Amino acid sequence: MLDLKTFDPATLIMLAALNPAVIVVGFWMGLKADQWQKLIVAAMAASLTGFLLLYFAVFVGAIHASSIGGEAGIVVLQLIFGLFWAVAGFLLAKRLRRLDGSQR
Repeated sequence: MLDLKTFDPATLIMLAALNPAVIVVGFWMGLKADQWQKLIVAAMAASLTGFLLLYFAVFVGAIHASSIGGEAGIVVLQLIFGLFWAVAGFLLAKRLRRLDGSQR
């Protein structure tokens, strides 16, 4: 079982990088974004969705939270990883639009 401690950088980075909600929401919203400014909103939405999933995992007992204090760090790290996935989705969509336009 994973243990969420007060400040453990390795655990926080692992949770932020491997959170499926951050990956899916960030990438999906990045695919749908038509302007680069929307990537910041996508990253925030991915971060908050990831935090809700993490909170649910702690609530049902899948992850043990031994103390309070890592929440701010996890939100910021998920924001960074969410931005990464949003940019990846945005660049993929931009490339697909360009390929679709050149085939016509």
